[in-house]
Amino acid sequence: MMRKHTRLIGWAAAVVVIIGFCQLGRWQLQRMHEKQALLDQQLPARAQTLGLADAQAAPPQLRWVEDHGSFLPGTLLLDNQTREGRAGIKVYQPFRSDGGAVVLVDLGWLPMPADRTLPTITPRDGAARIAGLLAPPPATGIALGLALAPAPQPGVWLANRMPPGEVAATLSLPPRSLRSAVLRLDPALPGGYARDLDLLPNTMPPSRHLGYAVQWFALALTVLIVALILEWRSRRRSPR
Repeated sequence: MMRKHTRLIGWAAAVVVIIGFCQLGRWQLQRMHEKQALLDQQLPARAQTLGLADAQAAPPQLRWVEDHGSFLPGTLLLDNQTREGRAGIKVYQPFRSDGGAVVLVDLGWLPMPADRTLPTITPRDGAARIAGLLAPPPATGIALGLALAPAPQPGVWLANRMPPGEVAATLSLPPRSLRSAVLRLDPALPGGYARDLDLLPNTMPPSRHLGYAVQWFALALTVLIVALILEWRSRRRSPR
């Protein structure tokens, strides 16, 4: 009786572990498909140019935007952004088009020194023409601590993440005026800092997610095989 009870507990534990590994594998596959779908949108997005307001009103996907307007006061420095293996920050500034649409513009990347002294930022101001890719913001990891903290330089905030509502309130923008998508400024335009149109900075490519999914499913299969072997051995040892 005790042996049968132990076997049931063992199988219950094995089933729980197998289901957990399979769920992790499914999650990795889901992330792979999401990222591949994003990459697949990049070329079609360049084929059609929209104004900022039209791009924001369209269904959420990559859009190539060209518009005219003015940069607004306030600068965000998004922390924990890597480029070519170096740690740094991304510089964002709000922009309002002549049609009234508002977006955070990615002005580029700056290195963060070892002592984490924030660089002095020269904000953009006045009328400007923008062009770039309207895209999701960079990945920022687990949401811990404050989203925004004031930097020593007036009008500059260090950001761990950029929730649109909090950013709008911090930058004294009208409520709900900001969307989650940001404008990845065309690297060919003058001004700003080091930048590109890489859609998956600081994150894994689809192929890496596939590799991890295979590993999780393989672990689930391994647990099942081990459980079957143990069950077979237990039955052989049981008195007939």
